[in-house]
Amino acid sequence: MTSAGDPVADNGELDAVFADTARRTGASIGALYLLTPDEQSLRLDVLCGAPAEFAAPWSKVAVAAPAPVAVAFREEHLVWVGSQEEMARTYPRTSVVLPYPLVLAAAPVTGTRRWGALLLMWPATRPPYMTGRERGHITASCRRLARLLEEAAERGRPPSGDERTRVVPLAPEDRSDSPAMAAADFAERLPGGSCALNLEGQVTYVSSGACDLLDCEAGRLLGTVPWQSLRWLDDPTYEDRYRAAVLSREPVSFTACRPPDHWLEFHLYPDASGISIRIVPSGAQPPPAPASSHSARPATPARAGRLYQLTHLAAGLTEVVGVQDVVALVAEQVMPAFGARGLVLSTAEAGRLRITGYRGYDPHIIERLDGLSVDTDFTPAGRALSSGVPAFFSDPEEMRRLYPEAPQVSGKQAWAFLPLIISGRPVGCCILSYDHPRAFPAEERAVMTSLAGLIAQALDRARLYDTKHELAHGLQQAVLPRALPEIAGLRVAARYLPATRGMAIGGDFYDLIRLGDTAAAAVIGDVQGHNVAAAAVMGQVRTGIYAHATVGTSPDQILARTNRLLADLAPDLFTSCLYARLDFACRRVTLASAGHPPPLLRLADGDTRPADVSPGPLLGIDPEAVFPLTEIPLTPDSTLAFYTDGLIEEPGTDLDDAIAGLAHHLAHADERDLDLLIDHLLSKAGTDGQRADDIALLVLHHDAVHHDAG
Repeated sequence: MTSAGDPVADNGELDAVFADTARRTGASIGALYLLTPDEQSLRLDVLCGAPAEFAAPWSKVAVAAPAPVAVAFREEHLVWVGSQEEMARTYPRTSVVLPYPLVLAAAPVTGTRRWGALLLMWPATRPPYMTGRERGHITASCRRLARLLEEAAERGRPPSGDERTRVVPLAPEDRSDSPAMAAADFAERLPGGSCALNLEGQVTYVSSGACDLLDCEAGRLLGTVPWQSLRWLDDPTYEDRYRAAVLSREPVSFTACRPPDHWLEFHLYPDASGISIRIVPSGAQPPPAPASSHSARPATPARAGRLYQLTHLAAGLTEVVGVQDVVALVAEQVMPAFGARGLVLSTAEAGRLRITGYRGYDPHIIERLDGLSVDTDFTPAGRALSSGVPAFFSDPEEMRRLYPEAPQVSGKQAWAFLPLIISGRPVGCCILSYDHPRAFPAEERAVMTSLAGLIAQALDRARLYDTKHELAHGLQQAVLPRALPEIAGLRVAARYLPATRGMAIGGDFYDLIRLGDTAAAAVIGDVQGHNVAAAAVMGQVRTGIYAHATVGTSPDQILARTNRLLADLAPDLFTSCLYARLDFACRRVTLASAGHPPPLLRLADGDTRPADVSPGPLLGIDPEAVFPLTEIPLTPDSTLAFYTDGLIEEPGTDLDDAIAGLAHHLAHADERDLDLLIDHLLSKAGTDGQRADDIALLVLHHDAVHHDAG
């Protein structure tokens, strides 16, 4: 008997509803993804219709990834892919790991919160469209799955705690996996019998005729996969044909040669329980014999599953940006693919190995290993990097013979040291480690070595990006004010958000300048672009404005002189700017604008509207440009909000409507805490997701108490 919080019970009900959804929709494969605790990825929780090994390349999908299941979760709508051509066109990365004729649907599993997404796949023989009834059934099933997840969470044991993917049967449960029933299934599918495989590729039935053709006894075949028990089938091409049958649910055929010259045709007929295979002699002629029939057998090619890992990783590495992105991708894809329990990724810097990321190690161990000399004899990393030859150690004793201290420090039992080399230049070292001794077959070593080359290329690009980003970010931080001055009569708050695309830096800027005891100036501007050049121009503009403002120049002349400076420098980047001089003695604000959006003015009674400012041209275009002056009253308890267009611009939205919407949000915001007020404006503007432009926001509140006292 199970208790209310028993995870087995929770999973059992969830699995039953999940499998029932796949069966009722006629899907050949189903997958349920759940959001990970860090809310950065979707993890494959339950699978039906295919072995877990097949799903390894996509067992974890980043929420931001350009994949159907991530898009369905992120945008909260059903995603339909009606053909293999549409998949290649719309989701090219997904098509790399699903290169089969399929129809696919992904739907969000959402209730009181977003739990994950449901993925369903059909053979390409079904219609390439979805009916309203099908869509309604999938949507209702997703709501039911969400409700079960919520109920399990309320009981204190959400059913997503196990990191392993559960595989549930898609076929009706009264079917049996015994050899007798497998043979009966096969007899129903094909006239006569040859052999049958389950979805994991294991032989469940073999006829005497098949044994004769394969020249192998039934006892050596049952329970094994053909490419392991029949060495002449040990080729990724044949394994790929089996994968194609399982995933597409379409019949597949291929021809293979049983040594020395017996050519056989294999016809695969799949369904939800397994694959029936008909084997017949082929009339095909063998290829010409090699010059020497006694030559050694070539190295065993890598398993198709490993090749898919390689292809999937290659696709993923094209999208990573920084070094930590590379570390995360290797940890999420390479470690599970090879069963590794530890990872250390280091880069070669100034003759030392600097650890840039790790998994599965205690921090104090990493401190001991960080900064070792490239020619160290403490671990094999240095020798592997200098020689360019990977090093594999199957157990601690093998490691101890050459590096006595290394096993004691790491506490691991097996290691693969993969040098990261680009055109003969050492980039770093990738170490995969294991908690138990293990052998490294030749095919696995070959794939690991290939992976190292891909990782080296991505790591080198990422290091260059991070270096450039750090320089640009340092430049921007140097030109933005570290802290705004305290000015009697004003409460101030500001925020800067870089664009989420590119280098996360930009040309937006703001400033608050003290002008004696009775005046201050507020400045905000936006340099075209969000890159190093924009940040550099931004620094020039801010410096020019500050220099002219502190000597008492009027707002229009400040913009005019800065404009001439930019025209002389010819940066090829245009700049918008708004300068406001607040005169507390005369109780007025004087403004001059260079093509910048008008500030918002909120009065004490809550009335909020954009200030009526006459703008001049952008800075840097016409050196003789004139910038009109505008004056507005500075009243007690009034609030001024200065902003850049990244806060209001949206494709298809009128700019005046966007400004009016921002004014509405400001009118209803609580102004007692200006930082919270800024949070409110940013949230209402929808700035939590992807931002194509930088955002700067400066808010000033004129205190009635200080005003009266003055």
